[in-house]
Amino acid sequence: MNWFLLSLIAILFWSGSDLFSKMGAKPEDTYSHWKMVMAVGVVMGLHAVFMIATGTPFSLGDIVTYLPASFCYITSMVIGYAGLRYIELSISSPVCNSSGAVAALLCFLVLGETMTGLQLFGVVLVCAGVFALSYIEKKKDDALREAEGFTPDKKHTRSVIAIVFPLLYCAIDGLGTFVDALLLDTVIAEEQANIAYEFTFLLMAVFAFVYVVVIKKQRIRLSAERPKIVGALCETAGQFAYVFAIGANAVVAAPMISSYCIASLLWSRIILKEKLTRGQYAVIAVAAVGIAILGME
Repeated sequence: MNWFLLSLIAILFWSGSDLFSKMGAKPEDTYSHWKMVMAVGVVMGLHAVFMIATGTPFSLGDIVTYLPASFCYITSMVIGYAGLRYIELSISSPVCNSSGAVAALLCFLVLGETMTGLQLFGVVLVCAGVFALSYIEKKKDDALREAEGFTPDKKHTRSVIAIVFPLLYCAIDGLGTFVDALLLDTVIAEEQANIAYEFTFLLMAVFAFVYVVVIKKQRIRLSAERPKIVGALCETAGQFAYVFAIGANAVVAAPMISSYCIASLLWSRIILKEKLTRGQYAVIAVAAVGIAILGME
């Protein structure tokens, strides 16, 4: 399976993970995001065990080898969660997803990976779609706050902290993708890298369980967490495809996969029945053209 099909699979499942994470997020549950970490970690851990049980070679040393990439990915996730206390999700999310452009630039400058002129045009269209989405969501958010007569304080709009969090996520996640490409090119195979990441995430799930259930004495009812479990399944499937796509063609696959936030809009419209503006439809069209161009190469 080539990098383009793998990238499409990653987009499909990661946008699905976005959707079910939204469905499972309960505003009144202050531990909702930690419960999502638990769900993802358990599913990834089970998948890692399955891969090993079905004959995939693996050693504990692979976890150490892949730890630089795992560290970047997990750190960026923690920063992304923390940043939402200071900045609106509608501004933060598209900026965070611009990390694909950072990864592509690093792969181009450091690893010497190249793309054709047509691929470059496709990547520009995809990145433009992500940035345009940020602008559109910001306008919608401003209009909603104005209609409700609500003005967020300075801390949530113009402070250095508010801007630094999503930018840090973007930089560290992009660095993680670059390190991923570097490791997959030189020292570790895709299967071992994926298992190493899944076991690292399982360890995160253990820490989350200790914090939420043991320390904070919170109860977890599986019947109430079904959307999180489905989201975790989607996250795991997307990660599996992502690793192979990055290993095959990081400089083009990284910015393409980062457009999954745009695919999430379609799921929101189809499943959650959320209305989209003409501008959002235009963004989807632009990104779709960019992806189609990459598929022709």
